Amino acid sequence: MPVGVDVGGTFTDLVAWDGATLRTAKLPTTDNQADAVIIGVAGLPEGDVVHGTTVATNALLERTGARVALITDPGLEDLIEIGRQDRPSLYDSFADRPEPLVPRSLRLSKPDRSALQGVEAVAVVLKDAYRDPTRERRIAAELSGYDVSLSSEVSPEFREFERASTTVLNAYLRQRVASYLSNLEARLGPRTVSVMQSSGGLAPAGKAAHQAVSILLSGPAGGVMAAAALAAALGHRRVISFDMGGTSTDVCRIEEATPQVAHRRKVGGYPCSVPAVGVHTIGAGGGSIAWVDSGGALRVGPRSAGARPGPACYGGGGKEPTVTDANAVMSRIGDELAGGLRLDRPAAMVAIAPLAEQLGIAPTLAALGIAKVVEAHMEGAIRVVSVEEGADPRQAHLYAFGGAGALHATSLARRLEMLSVIVPPLPGVFAALGLLLSPPRHDRARTVLLDRDVGLEGVCRQVADEARRVLAGTAVWSVDVRYRGQSHETSVDYAPAEGWAMLVDRFHETHRRRFGFARPEAPVEVVTVRATVTGQPVLRWSELPEHTPVGVARLGSRTMLTADGQVTGERWWRPALPVGAEVMGPAVIEEPTATCYLGPAERLVVHPSGALEITW
Repeated sequence: MPVGVDVGGTFTDLVAWDGATLRTAKLPTTDNQADAVIIGVAGLPEGDVVHGTTVATNALLERTGARVALITDPGLEDLIEIGRQDRPSLYDSFADRPEPLVPRSLRLSKPDRSALQGVEAVAVVLKDAYRDPTRERRIAAELSGYDVSLSSEVSPEFREFERASTTVLNAYLRQRVASYLSNLEARLGPRTVSVMQSSGGLAPAGKAAHQAVSILLSGPAGGVMAAAALAAALGHRRVISFDMGGTSTDVCRIEEATPQVAHRRKVGGYPCSVPAVGVHTIGAGGGSIAWVDSGGALRVGPRSAGARPGPACYGGGGKEPTVTDANAVMSRIGDELAGGLRLDRPAAMVAIAPLAEQLGIAPTLAALGIAKVVEAHMEGAIRVVSVEEGADPRQAHLYAFGGAGALHATSLARRLEMLSVIVPPLPGVFAALGLLLSPPRHDRARTVLLDRDVGLEGVCRQVADEARRVLAGTAVWSVDVRYRGQSHETSVDYAPAEGWAMLVDRFHETHRRRFGFARPEAPVEVVTVRATVTGQPVLRWSELPEHTPVGVARLGSRTMLTADGQVTGERWWRPALPVGAEVMGPAVIEEPTATCYLGPAERLVVHPSGALEITW
């Protein structure tokens, strides 16, 4: 029985598929992520484990990676520190780039073993290695016994700074990731482990360990892929996925059922040139802690209560007020919580009381304020992946999932005038379901720098053949194109037989749509050719069982707090709502792994897919 296991900062989610039915579970994340995985799969029939993990992300953010040396060409030793001219924050004179992961003493221009005392990993980055890897391979042979990452393998593209940063990240993370995955495989026995990559595709554990930088965004990618599968089933052209968990919120724009994938982005402030779904993450989740700054303003996050001690209302010893505690005070969540926890409302009130006293308001108003502040942060995140990228959120549906997503989604969607909110089936474990819906994937790229159609088709096929040596499957291509003299490229979908003229026309149109203008008279340059090969996922959305009502739908009523004061709202049990059922707010719709909140005048309808569609 294959099982998707998604490890978050607060909960570890599991979804298992036996070919006919789904089994789900949710349990607190353990200090060693593998412990929760082992506990979760215990008792399930044997089958592959598809894993979304934050082990690489945590190692980077907590600075617990390897001690790394960098070997590069003479004169480029300080490249990773000099970087580009751009600033982290243009108008903040106190904002600095993160410290380089390699200290100056370990940036070398030759492979000197005597200088590598205490070094655990070596990154080799030579300026022309993207064209010819021979010298890098020679250095690797000289450094037998060391864990060596070569830029020609990790990121075989031009621009030495981004390539160096990516290769150093891989060297920094690889031992931590390899140790975790090898330990997990050993403890799982006969089960085969696949790992979600940042790209939204799966890789065998061994490949993920070797290319550790490729799983930096493993955690958020599963939810994005599940949202894309549901968007295809519902026929929604533009979707913004909204995954609010216990520690963070992840948003991503999905066009035509395809997540936006970027080939360059920053993770923890470091440039990273590997394919990654266009997720924007903020430190705003159910466990985010509310506080008052030195100016007397209410703030929320990014610090989180995590899995331990967790929000005060979880009864785990938490004392500080969190977003979940605010929802408990507002009576928007029920008494039974995911993971077998029972809500402690008085503890939530006790946690919020000192904050309210600092603000000079009642605890109930402080709870409303916490919700408004965290929603302002999340609204900003949605604008980043829509408005700031030239996409109108008023033409998009908001897909809300994660344990807390459906508690705040309608407020956000109404502020942004979005079309509707969709709460998918199994929202609290939706990212784990997405792991089962994701295909195996392998990406290859080659920088070519062509200004006319000479050899482009041949290069496309060669790059795809290189990818197919790793994974047999279907290939698709994209090409990075720019106007000659531009310092950035625009990625354009392409098939080898389409020809130069069609590629150029598509580039002009893509450039106009993204940047507001095109220059049809200007010469065009093809910079990098990319091929993506995908296999077959464990599960397709069409294979999921139909929604069948089970149980009693109406649970009674409860007094809830809204911005306009207290109201009496209905309580509904989602598994018992039949297709076509309608619910009017104010109301809460409860289920085993999440809760959906409907404000006054909001209308919910159960879609044939089992999803909840909310309009106003």
